[in-house]
Amino acid sequence: MSDEPLIDRLAHELTPVSRRTALGDALVIGGIGLVELLLFLVLGGTRPDMPEAMGHAGFWWKLVSLGSIALTSCAVALLSLDPVRSPRRGLRLVLALVLLCLAAGWPIGAVLDGWPSLLNRLDWRSGVQCVFKMVLLSIPPVLGLGVLVQRGAPTDRNGTAWIAGLAAASWGAFVFVFACPIDDPLYIAVWYLVGCGAVSLLTRLALPLLTRW
Repeated sequence: MSDEPLIDRLAHELTPVSRRTALGDALVIGGIGLVELLLFLVLGGTRPDMPEAMGHAGFWWKLVSLGSIALTSCAVALLSLDPVRSPRRGLRLVLALVLLCLAAGWPIGAVLDGWPSLLNRLDWRSGVQCVFKMVLLSIPPVLGLGVLVQRGAPTDRNGTAWIAGLAAASWGAFVFVFACPIDDPLYIAVWYLVGCGAVSLLTRLALPLLTRW
């Protein structure tokens, strides 16, 4: 019995698949991030002393730092969906950017009132709450990037998972900047790194399993 009729029937039932583009992916994840930010602001997520906070260098340092890290890591994640691109060099670039941002915050921390005790500055109760909220705010971009990774064809799935998690985590942290009442660079360096690290690690563990093909 010939298989040609079966092959012809299966081929006849095939439908064209729309080609993914980096621009289209960027618009999707950018739209998710923008909608989340707008909803967060409209629903009253901003800190009550926002006008005063905008006059402090610490606020602008964490806003610009997290925004640049989020945009850079998201660009690397989207580029890594192309099978001929590796995210490893981009990961090193993002890590260097993180170190640069931390170094830029050091002089700001040095002029804070009298260098209070380390435990007081870290304020672990507020820190744990911040980590929890950052993780929640990272969920929409994690889901969006997960879908894009599934549609893409990354050859280094582990590297892509790392950078996708870092992109989602830093965006969640960026959105949370508008609510976080603490601008101390030491506090930001510790607790924001904990939050971003937790999301990145969970994404690294889960995303390769959920995006197998």
